[in-house]
Amino acid sequence: MGDIVVQSFMTLDGVVQGPGGSDEDRDNGFEHGGWQNTYEGGEELITEWESRTGALLLGRRTYDIWASYWPQEHGDFADRYNRIPKHVASRTQDTFTWTGTHHLGDDLATAVRAIEVDPGEEIRVWGSTQLVRSLAEADLVDEYRILTYPLVLGSGKRLFGDGFPLSRLRLVDTLVLDSGVVVTTYRRG
Repeated sequence: MGDIVVQSFMTLDGVVQGPGGSDEDRDNGFEHGGWQNTYEGGEELITEWESRTGALLLGRRTYDIWASYWPQEHGDFADRYNRIPKHVASRTQDTFTWTGTHHLGDDLATAVRAIEVDPGEEIRVWGSTQLVRSLAEADLVDEYRILTYPLVLGSGKRLFGDGFPLSRLRLVDTLVLDSGVVVTTYRRG
Protein backbone atom coordinates (compact mmCIF):
# COMPACT_ATOMS: atom_id res chain seq x y z
CA MET A 1 0.00 0.00 0.00
CA GLY A 2 1.32 3.46 -0.86
CA ASP A 3 1.13 6.45 1.45
CA ILE A 4 -2.34 7.89 1.88
CA VAL A 5 -2.02 11.62 1.35
CA VAL A 6 -4.83 14.09 2.06
CA GLN A 7 -4.49 17.27 0.02
CA SER A 8 -6.72 20.21 0.74
CA PHE A 9 -7.36 23.84 -0.08
CA MET A 10 -8.38 25.44 3.22
CA THR A 11 -9.26 28.92 4.46
CA LEU A 12 -7.67 30.43 7.55
CA ASP A 13 -10.75 29.43 9.56
CA GLY A 14 -10.48 25.83 8.35
CA VAL A 15 -13.18 25.79 5.65
CA VAL A 16 -12.56 23.35 2.80
CA GLN A 17 -16.02 23.42 1.21
CA GLY A 18 -16.45 24.39 -2.44
CA PRO A 19 -13.05 25.86 -3.28
CA GLY A 20 -13.27 25.21 -7.02
CA GLY A 21 -16.61 26.51 -8.24
CA SER A 22 -19.72 28.44 -7.27
CA ASP A 23 -21.95 25.36 -7.48
CA GLU A 24 -19.38 22.78 -6.42
CA ASP A 25 -20.90 22.15 -2.98
CA ARG A 26 -23.89 24.17 -1.77
CA ASP A 27 -24.67 22.01 1.28
CA ASN A 28 -26.26 23.91 4.16
CA GLY A 29 -26.73 26.98 1.97
CA PHE A 30 -22.98 27.51 1.41
CA GLU A 31 -22.64 30.59 -0.79
CA HIS A 32 -18.87 31.03 -1.03
CA GLY A 33 -18.11 28.40 -3.67
CA GLY A 34 -15.11 29.15 -5.85
CA TRP A 35 -13.24 31.06 -3.14
CA GLN A 36 -9.90 29.47 -4.06
CA ASN A 37 -10.02 30.69 -7.67
CA THR A 38 -9.13 34.28 -6.81
CA TYR A 39 -5.60 33.29 -5.69
CA GLU A 40 -2.63 32.53 -7.90
CA GLY A 41 0.35 30.28 -7.35
CA GLY A 42 1.02 26.73 -6.33
CA GLU A 43 0.18 25.19 -9.70
CA GLU A 44 3.69 23.79 -10.20
CA LEU A 45 3.71 22.30 -6.72
CA ILE A 46 0.34 20.61 -7.18
CA THR A 47 1.43 19.34 -10.60
CA GLU A 48 4.50 17.77 -9.01
CA TRP A 49 2.40 16.23 -6.21
CA GLU A 50 -0.17 14.86 -8.64
CA SER A 51 2.55 13.25 -10.76
CA ARG A 52 2.94 10.77 -7.87
CA THR A 53 -0.77 9.92 -7.64
CA GLY A 54 -1.27 6.19 -8.23
CA ALA A 55 -4.89 5.96 -7.05
CA LEU A 56 -7.68 8.26 -5.91
CA LEU A 57 -9.58 7.67 -2.70
CA LEU A 58 -12.83 9.64 -2.69
CA GLY A 59 -16.03 10.01 -0.76
CA ARG A 60 -19.18 9.57 -2.82
CA ARG A 61 -20.02 13.28 -3.04
CA THR A 62 -16.50 14.23 -4.14
CA TYR A 63 -16.65 11.34 -6.60
CA ASP A 64 -19.85 12.78 -8.07
CA ILE A 65 -18.21 16.19 -8.57
CA TRP A 66 -15.06 14.72 -10.11
CA ALA A 67 -16.89 12.16 -12.28
CA SER A 68 -18.99 14.93 -13.80
CA TYR A 69 -15.84 16.88 -14.74
CA TRP A 70 -12.67 14.85 -15.37
CA PRO A 71 -13.79 12.17 -17.88
CA GLN A 72 -14.34 14.73 -20.65
CA GLU A 73 -11.27 16.85 -19.83
CA HIS A 74 -7.81 16.63 -21.42
CA GLY A 75 -4.33 17.38 -20.10
CA ASP A 76 -1.94 15.91 -17.55
CA PHE A 77 -4.36 15.83 -14.59
CA ALA A 78 -7.27 14.49 -16.63
CA ASP A 79 -5.11 11.85 -18.31
CA ARG A 80 -3.82 10.65 -14.93
CA TYR A 81 -7.19 10.74 -13.14
CA ASN A 82 -8.92 8.93 -15.99
CA ARG A 83 -6.21 6.24 -16.13
CA ILE A 84 -5.63 5.40 -12.45
CA PRO A 85 -7.94 3.43 -10.16
CA LYS A 86 -10.55 5.37 -8.22
CA HIS A 87 -11.82 3.96 -4.92
CA VAL A 88 -15.06 5.34 -3.51
CA ALA A 89 -16.44 5.13 0.01
CA SER A 90 -20.21 5.22 -0.09
CA ARG A 91 -23.06 3.92 2.03
CA THR A 92 -25.67 4.75 -0.62
CA GLN A 93 -24.14 3.69 -3.93
CA ASP A 94 -22.08 0.71 -5.06
CA THR A 95 -21.90 1.09 -8.84
CA PHE A 96 -20.14 3.93 -10.64
CA THR A 97 -19.85 5.09 -14.23
CA TRP A 98 -16.35 6.62 -14.31
CA THR A 99 -14.00 4.03 -15.81
CA GLY A 100 -11.75 2.35 -13.25
CA THR A 101 -13.92 3.14 -10.23
CA HIS A 102 -14.30 0.62 -7.40
CA HIS A 103 -16.61 0.59 -4.39
CA LEU A 104 -14.75 0.14 -1.09
CA GLY A 105 -17.58 -1.79 0.57
CA ASP A 106 -18.63 -1.94 4.20
CA ASP A 107 -15.21 -2.53 5.80
CA LEU A 108 -13.48 0.73 4.87
CA ALA A 109 -10.23 0.16 6.77
CA THR A 110 -9.64 -3.31 5.32
CA ALA A 111 -10.50 -2.20 1.78
CA VAL A 112 -8.20 0.85 1.99
CA ARG A 113 -5.31 -1.25 3.33
CA ALA A 114 -5.70 -3.49 0.27
CA ILE A 115 -5.27 -0.67 -2.27
CA GLU A 116 -2.07 -1.19 -4.21
CA VAL A 117 -0.06 1.37 -6.15
CA ASP A 118 3.36 1.22 -7.80
CA PRO A 119 6.39 1.99 -5.61
CA GLY A 120 6.82 5.73 -5.19
CA GLU A 121 3.16 6.45 -5.95
CA GLU A 122 0.62 7.75 -3.47
CA ILE A 123 -3.05 7.22 -2.74
CA ARG A 124 -4.54 10.69 -3.01
CA VAL A 125 -7.53 12.05 -1.10
CA TRP A 126 -9.08 15.36 -2.16
CA GLY A 127 -12.14 16.82 -0.43
CA SER A 128 -14.21 14.10 1.21
CA THR A 129 -14.27 15.44 4.78
CA GLN A 130 -16.27 12.51 6.15
CA LEU A 131 -13.92 10.03 4.50
CA VAL A 132 -10.86 11.85 5.87
CA ARG A 133 -12.35 11.64 9.34
CA SER A 134 -12.99 7.89 8.94
CA LEU A 135 -9.45 7.35 7.66
CA ALA A 136 -8.04 9.31 10.62
CA GLU A 137 -10.13 7.26 13.05
CA ALA A 138 -8.53 4.12 11.58
CA ASP A 139 -5.07 5.78 11.70
CA LEU A 140 -4.65 5.42 7.93
CA VAL A 141 -3.59 8.95 6.92
CA ASP A 142 0.16 9.15 6.39
CA GLU A 143 0.37 12.79 5.32
CA TYR A 144 -1.65 16.01 5.10
CA ARG A 145 -0.73 18.62 2.49
CA ILE A 146 -2.68 21.76 3.21
CA LEU A 147 -2.73 24.99 1.25
CA THR A 148 -4.08 27.59 3.69
CA TYR A 149 -5.51 30.70 2.05
CA PRO A 150 -5.50 34.12 3.78
CA LEU A 151 -9.29 34.22 3.84
CA VAL A 152 -11.94 33.83 6.55
CA LEU A 153 -15.38 32.67 5.40
CA GLY A 154 -17.06 32.10 8.75
CA SER A 155 -19.08 29.11 7.57
CA GLY A 156 -18.67 25.87 5.70
CA LYS A 157 -17.39 22.34 6.08
CA ARG A 158 -14.10 22.05 7.91
CA LEU A 159 -11.41 19.46 7.37
CA PHE A 160 -10.86 19.04 11.11
CA GLY A 161 -14.36 19.58 12.45
CA ASP A 162 -15.71 18.96 15.94
CA GLY A 163 -15.13 15.38 17.04
CA PHE A 164 -12.18 14.78 14.70
CA PRO A 165 -9.96 12.14 16.31
CA LEU A 166 -6.81 13.12 18.16
CA SER A 167 -4.02 13.10 15.59
CA ARG A 168 -0.41 13.83 16.49
CA LEU A 169 1.44 15.18 13.48
CA ARG A 170 4.87 16.55 12.75
CA LEU A 171 5.55 19.43 10.39
CA VAL A 172 7.87 18.33 7.57
CA ASP A 173 7.66 21.26 5.17
CA THR A 174 6.39 24.83 4.92
CA LEU A 175 6.29 27.13 1.93
CA VAL A 176 4.77 30.61 1.62
CA LEU A 177 3.55 31.58 -1.85
CA ASP A 178 3.62 35.17 -3.13
CA SER A 179 -0.20 35.24 -2.83
CA GLY A 180 0.07 34.68 0.93
CA VAL A 181 -1.05 31.07 0.68
CA VAL A 182 0.85 28.94 3.20
CA VAL A 183 1.61 25.38 2.12
CA THR A 184 2.22 23.00 5.02
CA THR A 185 2.97 19.32 4.97
CA TYR A 186 2.41 17.21 8.07
CA ARG A 187 3.22 13.54 8.54
CA ARG A 188 1.94 11.14 11.13
CA GLY A 189 3.69 11.96 14.45
